[in-house]
Amino acid sequence: MTITIAHLQPLVALGAGVLILLIPRMLNFIVAAYLILVGLIGLGVFRALS
Repeated sequence: MTITIAHLQPLVALGAGVLILLIPRMLNFIVAAYLILVGLIGLGVFRALS
């Protein structure tokens, strides 16, 4: 499986969801990191990876 930009957002969301289930006290940090990563992906910062 080749990971492209289209695959990054669902993978980040899955990872954030698992972390929230495992460490609920870290919810604020996990949500903040998720929003930052999705924003960077949306801006095309990770274009070089594809």
